[in-house]
Amino acid sequence: MKLPKALAFDVFGTVVDWRGGIAREAAPLLDLLGRTDITPEAFADGWRARYQPAMACVRSGERPFVILDTLHRETLEDLLISLDIDSAAVGDARLHGLTLAWHRLDPWPDAVAGLTRLKARFPIVTLSNGNIALMLDMARRAGLPWDAILGAEVSGHYKPDPEAYLATARQLGIQPDELCLVAAHHSDLAAARDCGLMTAYVDRPMEYGGRPAPDRHFAQNWEWSVGSLIELADLLGA
Repeated sequence: MKLPKALAFDVFGTVVDWRGGIAREAAPLLDLLGRTDITPEAFADGWRARYQPAMACVRSGERPFVILDTLHRETLEDLLISLDIDSAAVGDARLHGLTLAWHRLDPWPDAVAGLTRLKARFPIVTLSNGNIALMLDMARRAGLPWDAILGAEVSGHYKPDPEAYLATARQLGIQPDELCLVAAHHSDLAAARDCGLMTAYVDRPMEYGGRPAPDRHFAQNWEWSVGSLIELADLLGA
């Protein structure tokens, strides 16, 4: 099997643990409000559940492109309404700080070492729905050694729009079949494959707290399928 010329990475869930990080940052707010009926993990799941519907409004053309930080703030406010939490009582400063929790997610234990090895052989870039400031803050905090931050804000398209994948290949000056998407989500990989990209699946069983992934029905025989980025580096000779 030929090797790719570059690796593009999904980030939320593939490289960083969004659920654990958001739960950690939501816990103080729930404690402050005395909401013992809501677990931090349930709060994280509820916020993340609004992610795709919010982006769908952009993908459909219902609204112009806006960055993910904007969508995260809007979906946070929607989540609070559903939980009977008064946003005004929480305060704008606290809501802004919690919105930026997505900038402070922790990497999976293998992520930094695996990326560092892969970077020694391949250009490694983000192909994330996260905006540039979000990805930059996350990378600096977590030590993620990206060669470039690409994705939704650069292309003006949210995955799984085909242009999100095709624009990334163009920006790298390579053909789609020379770019490999590395992701923990079968739906993302399926969309990338439809655009001609190579694919590498990384199993992250704890992304949803051990529950089955909601997109498991999109599973295919990917070019590579691994349990960690260390294992992917081994397979790619990095």
